[in-house]
Amino acid sequence: MKEENKIFDVAVIGGGINGAGIAADASGRGLNVVLCEQNDLASATSSNSSKLIHGGLRYLEHYEFSLVKKALAEREILLKNAPHIIKPLVFRLPHQRHLRPSWLIRIGLFLYDNLAKRVTLKASRGIKFGDDSPLVSSITKGFEYSDGWVDDARLVVLNALSAQENGATIKTQTKCIKAVRENNVWVITLQDRLNGDVNVIRARSVVNASGPWVAQLFSDALPLKSPQNIRLVKGSHIVVPRIHDQPEAYMLQNADQRIVFVIPFEDNFSLIGTTDVEYNGEPSDVKISEDEIDYLLNITNEYFKKKISRADIVTTYSGVRPLLDDESVNAQAVTRDYTLELEDIDKKAPILSIFGGKITTYRKLAEAAVNKLSPYFSNMGAQWTADKALPGGNFANIALLTEGLKVDYPWLPSSLRTRFIRSYGTRTFNLLENIKSIEAMGTCFGTDLYQVEIDFLIEQEWAVNIEDIIWRRTKRGLYLSTEQIANLQKYLDEHPVLTARRSLHSTKVA
Repeated sequence: MKEENKIFDVAVIGGGINGAGIAADASGRGLNVVLCEQNDLASATSSNSSKLIHGGLRYLEHYEFSLVKKALAEREILLKNAPHIIKPLVFRLPHQRHLRPSWLIRIGLFLYDNLAKRVTLKASRGIKFGDDSPLVSSITKGFEYSDGWVDDARLVVLNALSAQENGATIKTQTKCIKAVRENNVWVITLQDRLNGDVNVIRARSVVNASGPWVAQLFSDALPLKSPQNIRLVKGSHIVVPRIHDQPEAYMLQNADQRIVFVIPFEDNFSLIGTTDVEYNGEPSDVKISEDEIDYLLNITNEYFKKKISRADIVTTYSGVRPLLDDESVNAQAVTRDYTLELEDIDKKAPILSIFGGKITTYRKLAEAAVNKLSPYFSNMGAQWTADKALPGGNFANIALLTEGLKVDYPWLPSSLRTRFIRSYGTRTFNLLENIKSIEAMGTCFGTDLYQVEIDFLIEQEWAVNIEDIIWRRTKRGLYLSTEQIANLQKYLDEHPVLTARRSLHSTKVA
């Protein structure tokens, strides 16, 4: 059946973590799903996080006990289901007596250890810093606890792959320009942003998971008023060469009661963030300010022996968190929990809108969202995502997977093997199918980024441009030179798959 003639069960608008998670959940329950994303998957908020799977220790100060409990439970599920892109990470919290008393921190860590069942991670403990500490000598005591690290953009891609494996249609670079109800179904007009192609699809329900644009979608494309207001809060990060060579991350307290993380990042770097700043502009235009850079540099230099300056910054990124407007006085106090708003006409053609949320609880949010749609679909299957590995995560442990790749691809350099495992897991075997030597991987565009991987990302993971490949899919942008990026751009300009899509010009209206 041609796409313009069939009726989807669910049309998800938005390809961030919530949209991809909902598409995966719904398609796995037997619903016919289409997901539309105006840019790349995870191109906005979902690739610009602090890259943590965590309960949110600081949320306890705002009495968000329910959110923290929910997030801690999800932390265990995600560590189990995506062991290639999510890993345990130990955090050290230097104690600054004038900022928070030790008894308060101990109570918080006790709650953090016990609000939800802890299987994978170690309990918190008090620690002392010796001469080998990267911290300034005046800091001698602190605490240690565990959370998880995640490749946030790849988490979104894996959910989209999961949805596709269950029959979903994934449309990136595709903008929803209009959606109206006709005869108890949604008639949705889409435009391909690469070639201008206009296409009309039909769906029995719509999920508005457009993140920072969730309210704007109502005014731009829907004949409805947004049921909630959102509050845009900017979070910015800087990346610098590794500040220390120890494996732990650090959680730094600041005098304004905020905290900043310093996290080991992509082997040779430290990721520092985040800020909390009210934002009123267009979400796609967000960028770090000079004040934010000063803020992150200053707090880092207060704590670490190795001092950093603007000259050390390799790259920066900023994201806009679309938080539910709960009328909190300041940005850091705004709830990170989510709200689901459902509206229909005579129990037909529902629209479900997602307000708020955080990456750690995306799976639970997606499950709740699809549950809300269940009254409209009598054939919907049972909940399933808690016990199913994400694509590439179906392996017992990293050591066994590593040995398997060594046997099948003994010529693969160990550093590249490690990177492939933490990006693709068992899908590495798909990437390297029929490849017998390093030469057979094609042109190397620099820093172990080979032609075979680029083709795989274009053909299997919806990558269409430089940023998709070197930042959201691989993080190789941290290493590539200007000349290498230019050579890669030339390859993409001439790639037959991308050329074919860019050259399509048609208008289809059902």
